[in-house]
Amino acid sequence: MIRVLDQENTILARYVAQLRDEVTQRDPMRFRRNLERTGEVMAYEISKTLNYRQQTVVTPLGEAEMMLPADEVVIASILRAGVPMHNGFLNMFDDASNAFVSAFRKYSKDGTMKIVLEQVTTPSLEGKVLIVVDPMLATGASIELAYYALVEKGGVPAHTHLAAVISSADGIEYVKKHLPMEHVTLWTAAVDEEMTVKSYIVPGIGDPGDLAYGKKL
Repeated sequence: MIRVLDQENTILARYVAQLRDEVTQRDPMRFRRNLERTGEVMAYEISKTLNYRQQTVVTPLGEAEMMLPADEVVIASILRAGVPMHNGFLNMFDDASNAFVSAFRKYSKDGTMKIVLEQVTTPSLEGKVLIVVDPMLATGASIELAYYALVEKGGVPAHTHLAAVISSADGIEYVKKHLPMEHVTLWTAAVDEEMTVKSYIVPGIGDPGDLAYGKKL
C-alpha cells in the first residue's frame, strides 16, 4: 500500500515546505527539527493502523477503560540522515525498540552509483511492527537493502512501514516491484517526478544528511 500524505491539506505541508526552502534550510537546527516534526506527524498517521486492546487505567478517582496499542514497534533508521526523523517517531512511540542501518552511496569514476551497506544493528523483529525511516526515497535501492538486511538479522516482522519525506515516482515503482507489498506500507509526505543523473530527487530537498549535520568528505 502507498500512502501519500500531501493529498490532504494539513500542517505537515508547512514542515515540508520549510525543509524544501533553500533559505530556511540553511539553519541546521530548524532543518533537523522539521525532519523531527515530520516524523511525529507520520508516526501519528501510522498509529491509526496498529492493533489495539482495551486496558484498565486506574485514576485517583476511579477506573477508565481505554484502547491502547497492542503491537510491539521497532523503529529503524538509515544513518545519518534518518536520525532526526527517527527521533520524531521515538517521541510518539516512546516505548519502541530501535534499529540502525549504516549505508552510503559510492560513486565510480564512470559516474555509476551503488549503495554500500556497512552495519546493521537490530533487536528481534519477529511478529513486530517495523518502521524504516529514511528522509528521501530516490532510487529505492537503499530502502530495499535496509529492509532485507534487517529481516535477515532480526527476523520477519508482522508488518513493515517505510517512511520518507520525499519520494521519487521511480523509487515508488521500484519498491512496489522489489518488496513484499502485501506486508509493506510506504508512507511519504510528497512525490516528485524527476531525478538527476546522480539520483537526486528534483525539486526534492537536497542532501538531508549534509543539511542536518554538515558536509562530509
